[in-house]
Amino acid sequence: MPRVARIKSNSGIYHIIMRGINRQTIFEVEEDYERFIQTMQRYREICEYKIYAYCLMGNHLHLLLKEGKEPLETVMRRICGSYVFWYNKKYGRVGYLFQDRFKSEPIEEDEYFLTVLRYIFQNPLKACMVTKIENYKWSNYIDYIRGSNQTEIDFVLNTLNTNREQAIRRFIEIINKDNDDECLDILEKQRLTDDDARNIIKRHCQIDHVIDIQKFDKVKRNMYLNDLKERYGLSIRQIERLTGISRGVIQRI
Repeated sequence: MPRVARIKSNSGIYHIIMRGINRQTIFEVEEDYERFIQTMQRYREICEYKIYAYCLMGNHLHLLLKEGKEPLETVMRRICGSYVFWYNKKYGRVGYLFQDRFKSEPIEEDEYFLTVLRYIFQNPLKACMVTKIENYKWSNYIDYIRGSNQTEIDFVLNTLNTNREQAIRRFIEIINKDNDDECLDILEKQRLTDDDARNIIKRHCQIDHVIDIQKFDKVKRNMYLNDLKERYGLSIRQIERLTGISRGVIQRI
């Protein structure tokens, strides 16, 4: 089946999602996150795109950016190609790291731009990885609060208020607002095979056998079980079947 043509944005602004192949983790340790951010900033100078938001989420990432002198496909090929080359060399692996081509949606309206901005920055919050947006280290939310030349903060803040302090307060209010926003996402309907789920559990929990998760203390065990449900999409039934942990325990997390 031929690929569906990517919808072009008249504004040049896109919400982009990339994820690891087979939901593989693409950021293992802090150095990996830092390397990807550095790569984005390096090619920002070369390709002249503008970064409004990013959030790196373990096995996937969100970007909100505007094309510069190079088309989006070239930009993403540069960023991802450079990161994958570095990642494969570091971990002694070969082959693809990202799932197929990236997903994107055009952003044409100011209101939806702010919705996507909020959606991206709230990703770690809704995944129960932090209790406050500002506590998540691998997004550029804090750039808007403290000021930064690495993020195009003026584009956003100037539309909210001409007074910078008031604009920042308004930004915080908008981004932290409770919502039922629905934007481009990576959720899929197909069920993971047990083999795929087993590999995810062993890799994410850093164990040799999936039942070894039973040996963790309660806090650590529950943290991993929540990740398996929320970040990787494993079903409660599948986690129960593979790990031997009771359904009731998994449901209560």
